[in-house]
Amino acid sequence: MADSPFCDLDHYVAHPRIGGLALSPDGTRLVTTVQTLNTKKNGYVTSIWEVDPAGEQPARRLTRSAKGEAGPVFAANGDLYFTSARPDEDGEEEDSALWCLPAAGGEAYVVNRRAGGVSGVIAAARADLVAVTAPLLPGAANEDDQEKLHKARKEASVQAILHDSYPVRYWDHDLGPARPSLFTLEQEPTQHSEPPAGSGQRRLNHVLKGIGARFGGDVHISPDGSFALFALRLPDAGADLRSTVGRVDLATGEWEILFDGAEHTYTPGIISPDGTSAVIGVANRPTPERAMRPVLHLLDLQTRQLTPLTENADLWLTPTAWLPDGSGFLVVADQNGRAPVFRVDTDQPRTVQITQDDAAYTHAFPTPDGKTAYGLRSSYAFPAEVVRIDLSTGESTRLPNPTERPELPGTLEDVQTTAEDGVVIRSWLCLPEGASGAKPAPLLLWIHGGPLNSWNAWTWRWNPWLAVEQGYAVLLPDPALSTGYGQDFIQRGWNSWGDKPYTDLMSATDAALAREDIDQSRTAAMGGSFGGYMANWVAGHTDRFNAIVTHASLWALDQFGPTTDMSPFWRRQINAEMEAEHSPHAHVEKIVTPMLVIHGDKDYRVPIGEGLRLWYELLERSGLPMDSEGETAHRFLYFPDENHWILKPQHAKIWYQVVFAFLAEHVLGVSAQLPAQLGLTAPESEKDDDAA
Repeated sequence: MADSPFCDLDHYVAHPRIGGLALSPDGTRLVTTVQTLNTKKNGYVTSIWEVDPAGEQPARRLTRSAKGEAGPVFAANGDLYFTSARPDEDGEEEDSALWCLPAAGGEAYVVNRRAGGVSGVIAAARADLVAVTAPLLPGAANEDDQEKLHKARKEASVQAILHDSYPVRYWDHDLGPARPSLFTLEQEPTQHSEPPAGSGQRRLNHVLKGIGARFGGDVHISPDGSFALFALRLPDAGADLRSTVGRVDLATGEWEILFDGAEHTYTPGIISPDGTSAVIGVANRPTPERAMRPVLHLLDLQTRQLTPLTENADLWLTPTAWLPDGSGFLVVADQNGRAPVFRVDTDQPRTVQITQDDAAYTHAFPTPDGKTAYGLRSSYAFPAEVVRIDLSTGESTRLPNPTERPELPGTLEDVQTTAEDGVVIRSWLCLPEGASGAKPAPLLLWIHGGPLNSWNAWTWRWNPWLAVEQGYAVLLPDPALSTGYGQDFIQRGWNSWGDKPYTDLMSATDAALAREDIDQSRTAAMGGSFGGYMANWVAGHTDRFNAIVTHASLWALDQFGPTTDMSPFWRRQINAEMEAEHSPHAHVEKIVTPMLVIHGDKDYRVPIGEGLRLWYELLERSGLPMDSEGETAHRFLYFPDENHWILKPQHAKIWYQVVFAFLAEHVLGVSAQLPAQLGLTAPESEKDDDAA
């Protein structure tokens, strides 16, 4: 087992991180991606690694460049396509191009490089059809126009965008003026490809002409490459949006809306091996009174009839791949703090759990014989890893991975308690080594975001083991609104975020503090996004915690609703009554606990205005305001160039250092040094001179 990365932040941010997974159509090759620090240690680069499906050979690296590679996809002939911003020369950043690593061997080569870049690649399983998603400027009728318009904006240093539709931002980037669209790649013979002569460029054919801003991505190509299903985002009156499914003929480019309706949303899914049916997600549109409930349906592509398949499965299922004989398909779903792999049968609809381990799966791709699948799994005991799944027994076997499991500085327990209304609330509890009645550990309550989410999979951004290494116990509860416990569990917290989700968190905290190995007198609460909302709500409703850390948090619901990047989704569930009854800002005068506010300026999901208003109102009129000398117990950690997540390794280190220093002061009662990079203390040499 590898040395623990949790005792040193430099070691932690440098630890390799496994990402996606792709299986070749013949089932003989398996690749994943691995993130590692770049040479400047201020970002990550992704490389593609091959994992032996038989589990006999060590993983081997396939690509290497300073800009990295992303989104590997196998074509029907075994060629491996991916995107990359190569060449490697330092200087002006290049747009990502489409690359190919031939199955027959040899070096990777550029397939298509275009103005504005290539976003992603999709391939047919049994045909010589490769497609890409890529941005296209509205005024461009073809690729020549695209190059001219893109060059004109770039040379004039113009970044202005004139909008005529909604939305205008998404997570951390502006939308427009270029809009995503779908292109097919000029075809080649079905034999293993050879680098083309001359420029090496293969042309792109635009197949969604006239779609404008309605293309929503999420493309699924039929195995024979004749058509694709894709997401459509249609406008409604009052800047509302509805999601549905389109179908495009990849030879002619003719596209159509398959179905639509005011009361439901539709999500495209995987297409059957014979191309006659597809899995479609159908959900009621949420209202303040009723949460959405997604149900998987089977779409007959000839008759367009939708047949529900998973009405009796009280879980939110995500399809991953069809079984090769077309009898059903594999899905993953949150369930009781895990996320197993399930099989959905289509003839006599039923959902059968396959994996039984304490892990969360994000991929499951079956081999052509239907006996085995390959997937990615993780848990709070280990980060993502590639495994082989026996589909008859459900047993998973870890394959030789590009990375090893890190050694943990403590133990992981599954704990439960009963809420006020009799509902069972479960949590993960991470305990430091040596915690006991004689040496109880201080407790950190970590509140997950979402809110439709679950603490079930490893995360590098909010990793409890770094806190455990510091001596804290970390409680990871799944309160009302969490996924994996049935629709009623979601509904009991719907439109009343400050009610059951809050009392569930307090019940889980009470149960943890009743243990002899937990110190009741030293506690803190922390949360990000919706978890930050709950941290703010907790701050205004109890003084039981010594400190509260709130990251990228919702503060004033009436302000958040119209300023977030996807207002229609939130406005459909946050009505005036909820804004009045469940907005944390209304309880600012009751806050008497020191708070650390953290926010990134590029956060468009929870805009920076939430953090700025929270910070000001804490200082202005909280129960612990700034005093007449300008002193305050609160702190505001601001990242001008980060978004909803703190992604840059140097900033991730700052995040943890500031959080642990704040907790040390207010929970442990000791002073801790802040990172020198904040510029708040004299350099070591000057402090030494002053002391002399």
